[in-house]
Amino acid sequence: MKYSALAFIVFVMIIPITSCNTKQSNSNLELYQCPMLCEGNKTYNDMGTCPVCKMDLQIPESTQLNSEGSNEISENSIFNLTSNWKTEENTSIQLKDLKGKTLVMVMIYTSCKAACPRLVADMRNIESQIPEKALKYLNFVLISIDPKIDTPERLKAFAIENYMDGEQWTFLQGTESGVREFANVLAVKYKQISPMDFSHSNIISVFNPSGELVHQQEGLGVDNKETIQAILNLIPI
Repeated sequence: MKYSALAFIVFVMIIPITSCNTKQSNSNLELYQCPMLCEGNKTYNDMGTCPVCKMDLQIPESTQLNSEGSNEISENSIFNLTSNWKTEENTSIQLKDLKGKTLVMVMIYTSCKAACPRLVADMRNIESQIPEKALKYLNFVLISIDPKIDTPERLKAFAIENYMDGEQWTFLQGTESGVREFANVLAVKYKQISPMDFSHSNIISVFNPSGELVHQQEGLGVDNKETIQAILNLIPI
């Protein structure tokens, strides 16, 4: 009888300890999120599909980096491109050097007198609607489709002239092949129609800090509400 009572006491003492360990294990479960961030930063405890776009939920890359110490670039990232670029400050970079910030990108050329000034105005309008404290998480990038004319010096002068010379603005001059490659990634079409003029698509693209495309805005002077929301979904404010 004494042995039975002792065994019962030991069993009761083990229960809360086991239960506590189970709870601790559950707290380390991985969280899943829509790769398109349809619901902002909402996460789920279980694998499944996004209720909005029906894409498979994934572990956010920031979570993967923290838990695994990995710094890998996904196959969908523009940071896989190895083309070389010059900034308006005449600094040599690759696109992977832009990693870590949300990117808002557009392709223009500085001698354009028609569509490009309106694209520049759209970029400035988008920037004006972002809270000032959030600008440090953003990089507005303007890539020239006319690298022969748009030297770093010319891009710098254009940035100053258009009040786009702050730290959140970057202008890039590439090689003709690098520009063409990047345009294909963005689905931007352009064609030189005279020595000084190009016809081109009017697309503003938003990339997450890992270089993956999450949103595109097409057209001139369009309602940019969705673009603003896509940006806000990606920055920690």
